Amino acid sequence: MDEDAFNMSVRKFLKKVGVTSQREIEQAVRDALQTGKIDDGTKLKATVRLTIDGVDLDETITGNIDLT
Repeated sequence: MDEDAFNMSVRKFLKKVGVTSQREIEQAVRDALQTGKIDDGTKLKATVRLTIDGVDLDETITGNIDLT
């Protein structure tokens, strides 16, 4: 395995995940604020599930997003 190519491929994937996730979270929060589903100051629980076929990876990552 070419470690450098592997590392760059993982980084490229994670960048795509990060950029896409941030855009989707921001839009969903804006929409929820506009429709009154949530208020300023709300703390949102977030969960991401990461799976990779072929290597039996199934990881759940949780955290909070504060609107304060």
